[in-house]
Formats: sequence, C-alpha cells, structure tokens
Amino acid sequence: MRWLARLWPSPTPAVEPATSRDSQALARLHGASFHRGWGVAEFEQMLRERNTLLHRLRAGRHVIGFAVSRLAADEAEILSIAIDSKQRGRGLSRDLLHTHLGHLAGRGVRTVFLEVEENNQPARKLYQRAGFAVVGRRERYYREPGGAELNALVMRRDLS
Repeated sequence: MRWLARLWPSPTPAVEPATSRDSQALARLHGASFHRGWGVAEFEQMLRERNTLLHRLRAGRHVIGFAVSRLAADEAEILSIAIDSKQRGRGLSRDLLHTHLGHLAGRGVRTVFLEVEENNQPARKLYQRAGFAVVGRRERYYREPGGAELNALVMRRDLS
C-alpha cells in the first residue's frame, strides 16, 4: 500500500474561510476534540455572525481542522482550534494558528486572547511558541464528564 500512496500523495492542507457547507464536519471535529462538542447549529450561527472569523483546514475534500475567533473592536478571542486526531503531530495546528492570526491582524485586531486547560501541555506549547503569554487563571473553569473541575489559563498575544 505504501507504493500506492506514493503514486497519489496526500494533498497539501490548505487554510481557507469556512462555509456553511462545512458545519457538519466542523461539529464532528469539535465533538471528537473536546468534552462538550459544539453542534452543527452552533457552527452555522457562528458562520452567519459578522464578528466571527472561522477558518477550515482542508486536505483534498476533507476538513481536517479549524480555528474560530470572535472579534470585538481591536481585540479577538480564539474560541477553539481543533485538528483531526489522525493528523496531529505534523505541525498543522501551528500553520493553522499562524494563518488565522494573520487574518485577524488583517482585520485590525491588535490583541488576541484565549483560554486553555492548564494541564493541556500540547496546546500550551503551541500557544507559547506562537507568542502567547499567560496573563491570568480561571479556577475550575472546565468541567470533565466525570465531574472533575479543571483550571484554565488566560493567554494573550499582541499582534501589533
């Protein structure tokens, strides 16, 4: 099978604006990545909002990741970033994040915030390498399905 894969290499992933046709794939990715996944209707609503920026990461015809932010004046909050579990470890989240930040800057955003679960080391490392710094902490912000409460770190990055 490897020789067959060399004949038809995987398409290079591309970061693009998400559309309403992506809502089902986005909801599936979010549900597989987080304890409380967002539904199709939530993604459809975000895509209709003028103050929301949502990018998909597409490989061929498949949506394999996304980044979504909400904008207010010259600030934005990254609400969620997800990559298909089979695609992780390839630097795709870094590329997606940097492209998304570039689009935020292009819209006049100067400061970006996000919350990340305190024990989520891969995400923290991604954000720190992208220039985010911890500016606060929210005690018991996340709740796991079993009832455990986890802290969130508030991170910030200036784009200007």
